[in-house]
Amino acid sequence: MNYRGSAGYGEKFRQLNVRNLGVGDAWDVESGVDYLIKQGWVDEKKVGVMGWSQGGYISAFLTTNSTKFTAVSVGAGISNWATYYYNTDITPFTIQYLGDDPADDPAIYLKTSPMTNVKQARTPTLIQHGELDKRVPIANAYELRQGLEDRGVPVEMIVYKGYGHGITKPKSMRAVMRHNLDWFNHHIWNEPAPDFVSPAKQ
Repeated sequence: MNYRGSAGYGEKFRQLNVRNLGVGDAWDVESGVDYLIKQGWVDEKKVGVMGWSQGGYISAFLTTNSTKFTAVSVGAGISNWATYYYNTDITPFTIQYLGDDPADDPAIYLKTSPMTNVKQARTPTLIQHGELDKRVPIANAYELRQGLEDRGVPVEMIVYKGYGHGITKPKSMRAVMRHNLDWFNHHIWNEPAPDFVSPAKQ
């Protein structure tokens, strides 16, 4: 789905995310999945969602606000906009979309943060993050992991050592894809659970 806010569809479409981050995006993704299910093209019991950066944020939002998905993968995603605001290397971005800082408008930060509804999370979630990420600092990943773990939600977190916001070397990029494949194969197709600590050589 080309969810609201993505580039290339005009200013009005992009501005639909202002003070509505996550909320509108998640509705777009869910309604798209509903359409595919209605057409008979998708098995509603075998739907996964994944993304990186903004896509990782939307995946995090969906894992704490939806039960539509069988498994989720969150790549370099924001879990708490206040955590993000105080630690990112592009602080003005947050103000541009949310309109104020966390101290002056805590309500908008609660509305748009995945962590706000972590108590209702149920979906097995894989979290992937670069160790040295300055764009979306890794504190976001640890926060989501702990919140899910505290509530008994199946969760795994993989930290890619030496990487920032993007995983840029071919071998490591392949590892990211392999980790996702193993995660979804297990939760959607009932293959054996992946061992991310001591993986077998591929």
